[in-house]
Amino acid sequence: MLYQMYQWQDDLIAPLRAVARNTRFNGWPMVPFGAPKMPQLDAMMEMISRFQLTHARPAFGIHSAKVGGVKVPVVEEIALDLPFGKLLHFSKPTVETPQPPILVVAPLSGHFATLLRGTVETLLRDHDVYITDWANARDVPLSAGVFGVEDYVAYTIRFLEEIGPGSNILAVCQPCVQTLIAVAVMSQQKNPATPRTMTLMAGPIDTRESPTEVNELATGHPLAWFEDNLITTVPGRYAGAGRKVYPGFLQLYAFLAMNMDRHRTQHRRLYEHLVKGEWDKAQKIKEFYDEYFAVLDLTAEFYLETIDRIFQNAELAQGTFTYRGMVVDPGEIRHTALLTVEGGRDDICALGQTSAAHDLCRSLRPHLKRHHLQANVGHYGVFNGKRWEQEIYPVVRNMILAME
Repeated sequence: MLYQMYQWQDDLIAPLRAVARNTRFNGWPMVPFGAPKMPQLDAMMEMISRFQLTHARPAFGIHSAKVGGVKVPVVEEIALDLPFGKLLHFSKPTVETPQPPILVVAPLSGHFATLLRGTVETLLRDHDVYITDWANARDVPLSAGVFGVEDYVAYTIRFLEEIGPGSNILAVCQPCVQTLIAVAVMSQQKNPATPRTMTLMAGPIDTRESPTEVNELATGHPLAWFEDNLITTVPGRYAGAGRKVYPGFLQLYAFLAMNMDRHRTQHRRLYEHLVKGEWDKAQKIKEFYDEYFAVLDLTAEFYLETIDRIFQNAELAQGTFTYRGMVVDPGEIRHTALLTVEGGRDDICALGQTSAAHDLCRSLRPHLKRHHLQANVGHYGVFNGKRWEQEIYPVVRNMILAME
């Protein structure tokens, strides 16, 4: 019923958005009865027309990259297509010198992988980049089966096997846990595709360390509460009709509530930029929210298992996580260099939660482990923006090059 109510509300508002979108001409409103054309009204119409969420992945739009100071073309390819996610490859056909392959593991937390566009653009300078492109659960038919935390791990392993031996892996936020599990499993099984390096950025390896508001929300109710209040059924109009999901719009509302004042301020600034004709400034804000308001649904089993196994019980940190019946032991990782990255102002994944991986990877020799604390950045700044590009990325690049 929850999803149906959301869809009904969106359908109800759609005509108003259409009117606002069409009551304009060359950027100015067409006001009847000879009224003057007013920038304020034009800005208001645009703000109304943008009052919506989208549920389809935006384009990455990466067509070129600078390699050695030379601009080269980039071609986005599907290297492997599975029901709940694709392995995307950003190939550079004109680059003849091999570059270290790296798999970017994107979060499955309500947004599309394109949220890591800036991460990918930076990595393309020196690496052969792949990324996990997770599907919107409402578009996956019931016949595809279920997708839980262990399935996420299995997909990560399968993607690494598709890339082949000698790869590297970089996880952002939530999938740091599944990535560490995948590398541990591959190490235990002596899989030849086990990556050379593993970079874990702002992820909840041990949520018992310095709990944040996000951690407290996840542990503040029994699991049954989440299932009863946040899980809903995909409506009949979509390919995944009947599938139980945690809808992306609920996750977005939770994110917005954490920083509501900031989002109000940004939309006020957008309105002011539109009124003043400051198109470049307005465009930057619009591009961010076009991405931020593109949401995907998570399968119910993945969401509930994440709450249960990662946040409430910290199974990996406590040594009780099992994968396909096998106890996962990160202590079996002996040859994959580890880099952990945390942001000094991260209010989603606090200090100590990611660096906890070092204690778990107890068999790694000291020269194969490194931790980087980036001062004065929040969660988003760990993997995007100037600090990522100028201060964090060089650390990532240097570790990968050292293991070549």
